[in-house]
Amino acid sequence: MTAYKIIEIFTSEAIRWKGKPLADAVIDFVKRKKIAARCMVVRAVEGCFENGDVASSRLEILSVNMPIRITIVLPATQTECILARITEMVGDGIVGIQDIQVLSHKTQRHLIPRHVRVKDIMKSPACSVSVKTPVNQVVQILLSSHFTGVPVVDENNRPQGVISQGDLIYRAKMPLRLGILASTDPARMKGVMKFLSQLSAEKIMTRPAVCIREDRWLIDAVDLMLNKSLKRLPVTDASGELSGILSRQDIFHMTTQEQPDWQAFNRQNIQVENLYRISDIMRRDTHKVYPDTPVMDIIHVIDSDDIQRVAVVDTDGHFLGLISDKELFSAFADQTASLWELFVRNLPLKEKRKKAEMVYPDILSKTARDVMNTKCMTVLENASIDDAISIIVSLGVKRLPVVDLDGKFKGMISRDSLLRIGYG
Repeated sequence: MTAYKIIEIFTSEAIRWKGKPLADAVIDFVKRKKIAARCMVVRAVEGCFENGDVASSRLEILSVNMPIRITIVLPATQTECILARITEMVGDGIVGIQDIQVLSHKTQRHLIPRHVRVKDIMKSPACSVSVKTPVNQVVQILLSSHFTGVPVVDENNRPQGVISQGDLIYRAKMPLRLGILASTDPARMKGVMKFLSQLSAEKIMTRPAVCIREDRWLIDAVDLMLNKSLKRLPVTDASGELSGILSRQDIFHMTTQEQPDWQAFNRQNIQVENLYRISDIMRRDTHKVYPDTPVMDIIHVIDSDDIQRVAVVDTDGHFLGLISDKELFSAFADQTASLWELFVRNLPLKEKRKKAEMVYPDILSKTARDVMNTKCMTVLENASIDDAISIIVSLGVKRLPVVDLDGKFKGMISRDSLLRIGYG
C-alpha cells in the first residue's frame, strides 16, 4: 500500500489567512491542489493556549475563540507540494506530521461537486428578449452569439418562456437551423427575416419557463435539466427576476477546472468508484455511411431522423470522417442560392431530388467522399469521460466520434450522455 502521512494543525478560530478563517483557507488550498487528500476540521468545546488564554463554551467565561484542529490525510508523496505553504499559512498554532498505516483508500467519483451552487458558475447577466420582441430580432441575437436559445421575460424581467432552435424551426417555420442560416446568401436571409418579423416571441416560445433559483445547488439544476431534457436553464434571484443563464457547457467548463486527476489516483492504488469509460456511455445506434454513398441519400438520413451529422466508414468499419448538414451546405457554397431547398427542413426528398436535378445536376453524382470532414477530432473508447469533456470544452463541439485502438468507428458521445453519467 502507498505510504500515507497525517498533517495536523492546532490553531484557533481567530486566526486568519489573507482575511479568511484559517480552516477555510487551508481547505480551499488543499482542494485546489486536486490531490488525493481528505481534510477534517474539528472545533473544540474547551481548551487553553500557551499564552495563558482559556477558551470555553460555558456562559460564565464567555469565551468564543475556540481551539481548532485541522487534519489532512494524504499519500506521503504529495506532502511536499502542500506542507511548506501550510506552514506559512499558520501564523499562530502548531503544525505536525506523522506516518499513518492505511489499509485501503476508496473514493466516489462525481462529475458535479456537491458544494457548488448555481450562482457560482452561471453566466450573468443573461441575454434575454421581451414577450413582444419580433422573432427576426431573436434570430439576429442568436446568430451573433454562441448559444441557440434565449429566455423570454415580461416587463418586470421575470421569465415567461424560452425560445430554442426547435421553437424557431417547428413553430416559427424557420427553414434552416441557425448554423446554416448564418452562411446563406443575403437575399435569402432577408426573405426569412421578413417572414419572421411578423411573429412575436410570445407566439412561439415554450412556456412556462423552467427556471432555477441562483442559490440552489448545482446538482439540483443538473437533475432538472436531465428530467426535462433541457440544454439550458434561466436562473432567477430571490424575487423571481432573471439573473443569469446556466448551460451544459458552463457545467463542463466547471468540471474541467474542479476535477482532480482520477487516473493519477488509480496509479496511487486509490480505488475510485464510478470511474466510467467512454465505452460505457456512448451511443452505438448511430448512423453510418460509406464513401460512395450519394449526397442525396445523406441529406435524406439527416432530414428524416432529425440528426445533424453522420459518420463515414470504410467497408471494414474504420472511421474516415464526419458529415454534418453544415458541411453539406458549405460543400455547395457556390450553389446555395439555387440549392436552398436541399437544406430546408421537412421538404419531401422526392421534391428535393427533382429540384436539385433541375438546377445542379452534378449534385446527383456527389458522394460522401466529396463532402466529409476528415480532420474532426475523435476519442478512444477506452478513454475516461474526463478526456471527452476536455475535448468538448476546448473545441466547443456537441458530439464526438468514438473509435477503438484500430481506428474503427464504435459510436458517438454527446454532451447529454456525459452529463447523465456524471450526475449518476
